[in-house]
Amino acid sequence: MAVQAKLKPQNQKQPTAKFSDPNVVIGRSGLNPMPSNSKSSSSRSDVDRGRNAFVCCAAVICTVITLAIIIAGIVTFIGYLVIHPRVPYVSVVYAHLDRMEIDHYEDALRLQVTIVIRANNGNHMARAVFSHSNYTLSLDGKDIAQLVAPYFDVGKKSSVDFNYVAQSTPSPLDPEQADDVETGLQKDLITFNLKGGARVRWRVGRLGSFRFLCCLDCRLQFHASNLSYVPSSCTSKAK
Repeated sequence: MAVQAKLKPQNQKQPTAKFSDPNVVIGRSGLNPMPSNSKSSSSRSDVDRGRNAFVCCAAVICTVITLAIIIAGIVTFIGYLVIHPRVPYVSVVYAHLDRMEIDHYEDALRLQVTIVIRANNGNHMARAVFSHSNYTLSLDGKDIAQLVAPYFDVGKKSSVDFNYVAQSTPSPLDPEQADDVETGLQKDLITFNLKGGARVRWRVGRLGSFRFLCCLDCRLQFHASNLSYVPSSCTSKAK
C-alpha cells in the first residue's frame, strides 16, 4: 500500500494577532508583555510633588513679606499724621547798616552791620539741636565779616535769635569795587551778600533721629541815605 505524505512549505509564516493593548503582542512564543512604566511614573510624581511644595512655600513667604511692608507703611503714615514732623530752618528777621564810612583818599571802606538770624523749630514733640553755624557777609565779592555761633538747642515750637554785629576795619578797595560802591550810593541802595548755613538734628518719635543742613544764600540791601534795611525773604525754609 502506498503512503502519501504532504510536505509543508518551509517558508510559510505563522499568523500573528495584535490586540488593542500596546503592551501585549501575540507571536510565535505566545503572549509577550511589554516592560511596565510604573517606576518612571512614580518618580515623576515625586518630582512634581516636591516642585509644588516649593512653589507653595515661596508664595507664602512672598505674601508674608508683602503684608509686612504694607503694615509698616500704614504705621509710618499714621505716625507722620500724629507727629507731623517739620524741618527746622534759619532766616534773617532783621538787619541794619549801623555805619558806613568811605575814605576817598585811601579808597578804604569802614562798615558796621547788625544782622539778626533766627533759628526756628516748628516741631511740637521734639527739640532741635543746631551746630556749626557759620555765615559770611561780603560786599562786591570782598569778605567783610564771619558770623559764627556755638552749639545750641531750640525747644519745642520755639525759636532762638542771634544778634550779630559785624564790624570791618578799614578795607582797601580796588578801582572796580570803589566804582560799585559809588554807584550804590548814587542809587541809594547798598547790596551785601550773606552766605552760609548751620547743621540741625532733631528726633521724630520712634522713627529715629534726622539731620539736615540749613543753607542761606541771599542778598541784603540797605538804603544809603538812612542806612535802613530793605525787607526781603532770606530763609532756608523750603517754599
